[in-house]
Amino acid sequence: MDILALSRLGRFRDIVAVLFKYGFDDVAERLQLPGMVLIRKARAHHPEMSTWERLRHILEELGPTFVKFGQILSLRGDLLPAGLIIELEKLQDSVAPVSFEEIMVVLKKALGEPLDDIFSVIEEEPLAAGSLAQVHRAVLKEENIPVALKIRRPDIVRTVEIDLKILEGAAPYLCEHLEFARTYDFVNLVKELKRALLRELNFTLEARNMQIVSQNMAGEKDIIIPEVYEFWTKPSVLTMDLIEGVKLKDLNPENIAEREQLAQTGLRVVVKQVLENGFFHADPHPGNFLIVDDKEICLIDWGVVGILPSETRYELVELISAIVDMEAEKVFDILLSLTGANIIQINERLLLRDILEILHLYHSVPVGKLDLGQLLMDLNNMLRAHHLKLPSDLALMFKAMVTVEGTARQLYPELNVIAEIEPFIRRLGTERWKPAQIWRRFARQLRFYLKLQSNLPGSIQRILQKVEQGELNIQFKHENLGGLQKSLDNVSNRLSFSIILASLIIGSSMIITTGVKPLIFGYPVIGLVGYMISGILGLVVVVNIFRSRKF
Repeated sequence: MDILALSRLGRFRDIVAVLFKYGFDDVAERLQLPGMVLIRKARAHHPEMSTWERLRHILEELGPTFVKFGQILSLRGDLLPAGLIIELEKLQDSVAPVSFEEIMVVLKKALGEPLDDIFSVIEEEPLAAGSLAQVHRAVLKEENIPVALKIRRPDIVRTVEIDLKILEGAAPYLCEHLEFARTYDFVNLVKELKRALLRELNFTLEARNMQIVSQNMAGEKDIIIPEVYEFWTKPSVLTMDLIEGVKLKDLNPENIAEREQLAQTGLRVVVKQVLENGFFHADPHPGNFLIVDDKEICLIDWGVVGILPSETRYELVELISAIVDMEAEKVFDILLSLTGANIIQINERLLLRDILEILHLYHSVPVGKLDLGQLLMDLNNMLRAHHLKLPSDLALMFKAMVTVEGTARQLYPELNVIAEIEPFIRRLGTERWKPAQIWRRFARQLRFYLKLQSNLPGSIQRILQKVEQGELNIQFKHENLGGLQKSLDNVSNRLSFSIILASLIIGSSMIITTGVKPLIFGYPVIGLVGYMISGILGLVVVVNIFRSRKF
C-alpha cells in the first residue's frame, strides 16, 4: 500500500496528528501528505522534553498497539540508541480495562461452551489489564481449582493488523526520506516487530512456552511456573494456575526478609534458562516477577522468549570466561564468530583497541561488584559502532542478562553476580567436552560430508553439461580497483592529448612549407597559429606531469 492510500485511513491521520502535537512535524511534512495545513493547526510543541521522551509520549498516546511496539523495541538494545531504550523501558503495559460484558463475549466465543458449565466463579474486577489482554480470576467448576484467565482484548487483532499495515506501508517511504529511518533499518525493524507481536497475540504459543520452561525448570526449588490448562487454552484465552503473590516492582526491598536468597533465586532462574536450556524469558523485569510468601519467585508473561542453540551457548561461556580473564584477542574472535562478520570488511586494529578499552574499564572493578550485564551491553554498543549486528535471539539474551542482573541487584545490591553464574559456566564448559557431545558434533559434521559426497557427482555433472551446451556464464566482479581505473584513465587521456598535439605540430609544419596565404613575417598565419596552440598544449602537459611528480 502506497503512502497516499495510507493517508486516506483515519488511523493514519491520527498518527500524523500526534506527530505534529509532539513536534515531529518535519517527519510528517517530508512525507508530503495531503491535509497537512489542517493538522498543523493542532500542533503543540513540548520543548521541555527530550526527543526520546516525546517519542515515548507519542507511543503512549497512540494506544495499546504502539505501547506494545515500544516494549518489544526496548528489548533490542542492539538496534536502537541507549537513550531511546531507557525511555521505552518506562512504557507501562497498564491500560483501562474493557467492560466485563465485552471480555466475556471473547471468552465464550473462544471456549465454545456456556461459561456456567466451565467456571463456578469469574470475578468481574480484573487482576491486571494490559495493552493486549486482561486477566480475571476464576474457578474451574469440575476441578474446583482457582485459575487465572488471560483474555485477549476485543478487536485488538484488527487494531494491530491496521497499525501493522500502516507501519509496513510507511517504512520504505520513511527510509527514503529520513536518515534516522535508514540508519536503524526501519523496514526490517517493522518486520521483526510484526513477527513478535503476532506471536504474542497467540496465547497457545505462550502456553507452549510455559510448558517448555516448566519441564526445563523441574526440580528447581523456590521457582514457580504456573501450570497451563491446555483444554481451556485457545489463541485468545490462556487458562493457568492462579498464583497469589506481589509483583516485585510494587515491593520495597527493605521490607523483604530474604532479600539475598530471592536475588540469588531470580538470577539463577534466568541464567539457567540462558546457559543450560537455551530457552529463556526475554524480559525478566521487576513487573514480571511475583514474590510468593517472601521466599518463592514466579516468573510471568511468557509471550516473548529467546532461543539459543548449544554451540552459541558454548561460545557465550567462552566469551564470559575470556572477559573475566581479560583475553582481548579471544573476545575479538568469539564476537566475530557470534556476529558472523567478514573480517575483510572491518577495521581489525580499531575493533581490538575498543575491546581492550572496555576490558580495562571493567577489570579495575572487584569481581564481586562486576556489572556483567552492563559489560555485555557495552560490548553490544561497540559492535553496533563497528556496524556489526548480533542475531536477534542473541541480542535478546544480552538484554535479558542486563535486565535480570538489574532486578537482582535491586533486591540485593551486594550480590556477587560472577559467583552466582560461575557454577553454570563451569558445568557448561565441562559438558561441551563430554564424549557424548564430541560424538554428536562429529556425527553432525560426518552427515554433512556424506551428504556433500553424495551430491557432488551430480553437481559436477550438471556443471559439465552446461559447459558442453554453452550455457555456463561466468561473471567477474572487480572490487577496490578505483585507483587502477583512475590511473588508466589518466594514461589514456595523456596519450590522446599527445597524439592530438603531435598531429597539430605535423599539420602546422606541412602548412608552413606550402606558403599558403595570408602570410605574416613571410610565413602562413594558419601554420603559426597551429604552432602557438601546440606550444600552449605542450606546456600544459609538461606542467601536469611535473605537478603529479610521476615522471
